[in-house]
Amino acid sequence: MSQTSLVACVDDDASVCEAIVGFLEALGFAVMAFPSAEDLLQFDRLGQVSCVITDVKLGGMSGLQLQDRLAASGHRTPTIVVTALSDERVRAQALSAGAVCFLSKPVSKEDLLAGIRSALRGQAAAGTRP
Repeated sequence: MSQTSLVACVDDDASVCEAIVGFLEALGFAVMAFPSAEDLLQFDRLGQVSCVITDVKLGGMSGLQLQDRLAASGHRTPTIVVTALSDERVRAQALSAGAVCFLSKPVSKEDLLAGIRSALRGQAAAGTRP
C-alpha cells in the first residue's frame, strides 16, 4: 500500500513537515512537503496525491479552505486535518466536510498512521484513484 501512495504534508511550520516526512518515509511512503495550501494546489502531480495532511492554520489559505477547494475541483483526496487549537466548531467543520480524522498537535505517530491507513483503505474500498 505505501509503495504507491503519495502523501502531501501541508504545514507552514517546516519542523512539523520535516518530522512527518521523515516518519512516513521511514515506513515506505512517498511524501512531499508543502509550506502552503496554494503550493499544493499548484503541484503538477496533484492528481497522484493519495492523502493530504494539513494544518488548520496556514499563512494564506487555511487547511479547511484547502479541503473545500480540493473537493470543489473534483479531487476526492482523503484529508487529515491537524491543529494546535482545540476548537470543537472547527473540528466539526473539518469532519463534516469529509476529513478522515481531526488530530490535535502534537500528533502521535500512532494516530497519524492510523488516519493515513484509514484514508487509503477508504480509497481502495471506494475504488477511487485520486
